[in-house]
Amino acid sequence: MKNSATLVYNAFLVVGDFLALLLAFVGAYVLRVTLSDVPIVNPVASKTYLGIFLGLLPFWIIIFALLGLYNNNIYEKRFSELGRLLIGSFVGLLFVIFWDFISVKSIFPAKLVPIYGFGLAFVLLVIFRNLARFIRGVLFSYDIGLTNVLIVGNTHIARELVELLVDSKHSGYRIVGVVSNSDHIKKTYPEIKTFSSFEEAKSKLGAQNIYRIIQTELYADEAKNQEVLEFAQTNHIGYRFTPGNSELFVGNIDVELFRSSMPVIAVHQTALLGWGRIAKRLFDILVSLILIILSSPIMLIVAIANLVSGKSVFFRQTRLTRFNQKFKLIKFQTLRNTYNGMSPEEGFTKMGKPELIKQYRENGDYLTSDPRYGKLGRFLYKTSLDELPQLFNIFKGDLSLVGPRALVPEELDQHEKRHAILSVKSGLTGLAVVSGRRGINHEERRQLDMYYVQNWSFWMDIVILIKTVRAVLSGSRSK
Repeated sequence: MKNSATLVYNAFLVVGDFLALLLAFVGAYVLRVTLSDVPIVNPVASKTYLGIFLGLLPFWIIIFALLGLYNNNIYEKRFSELGRLLIGSFVGLLFVIFWDFISVKSIFPAKLVPIYGFGLAFVLLVIFRNLARFIRGVLFSYDIGLTNVLIVGNTHIARELVELLVDSKHSGYRIVGVVSNSDHIKKTYPEIKTFSSFEEAKSKLGAQNIYRIIQTELYADEAKNQEVLEFAQTNHIGYRFTPGNSELFVGNIDVELFRSSMPVIAVHQTALLGWGRIAKRLFDILVSLILIILSSPIMLIVAIANLVSGKSVFFRQTRLTRFNQKFKLIKFQTLRNTYNGMSPEEGFTKMGKPELIKQYRENGDYLTSDPRYGKLGRFLYKTSLDELPQLFNIFKGDLSLVGPRALVPEELDQHEKRHAILSVKSGLTGLAVVSGRRGINHEERRQLDMYYVQNWSFWMDIVILIKTVRAVLSGSRSK
């Protein structure tokens, strides 16, 4: 609250975005009017053109603000920021074109000017945003603009917060103290002050040196909780509460009036509800149908290649999807016929290499040179071409394009939060595929699946699909 660094940074973004947009459309004018020899349809003086855009660009900035491009958390979400900049640039351009349509005199001297302007605007905005992020990181390294935070709580969440924020250059936070008796924090981070009570912390630190308080547990004594909150509010210090049961509040949350009088918090198992679920299904149908049509020649070639090599064309296996429903997952056959239909344990045992079972499971169900695959099967697996028949599962409704990994029924007991994971449809791809790591164990995969289920958004699906394409092209498939 007392630290104005965030406000200054957001103001800097507003000014920088304004100048980037202005420079983009000035550049578009120069490219089309000054440097081009093609005749101009609507002669517009440069001063008039500049004056019009100076008047219209504040509305463009408002569009950016509505898209959340000046929210505090946008700093941590580069890919989201990139997408919003693209959308904001396009919507802003539509606004300017609409203004040109209703104006008596044309704004643009030629049709190519708005096209040039859109392209230049997006490029310059991305460059400026990355430059701003770099400058902010440099300032953090000199302890400029850091937010002083006091962590209150003797829980594992408090320890995780310390680990998350201790590197001030990247986090933007300076931990001024921790109210905890944790030996782990004292031994691992001796440079961080620890206090046995909140009373001790506020007396030794002083309210003027605390910009934000993060409380990670509720004390049994309600008076202690009230003391922390009142201290924050009285001294205009930012206050945040992080529940110890973190999984309780990471799903879809609604505040409702129960019986029209009592406010209650409704925590849904997944954020994928209502219209979001409908939109996701329609998107799955449309995209899977397009991909089936485009990939049909490839699927035909792969089917013929499997037949020629003497293998079965398809591999079918019973898997689980939403609400524990069973379905037959379809893939191109990649294993040698000898091991077709066998579990990895059965296959490695049959070939006389049971020692590979542990290595296979610990490496996230993957071996660099899995002896169960022939040359064709290994190629299909590495290029992910074996996954193409699952597009029919998606079109039918068994799978979604994006979702948790489709579990084999026997694997169900290995997942502690299996019922939450199965509250949405399983997916062709997911967070584990785009995590950037090849050997993801069952626990890490479960955590990624849980995060997706509880934090679903349509934009997250788009990001995962784009990253999946990149992972497939780079050959970094992780499942």
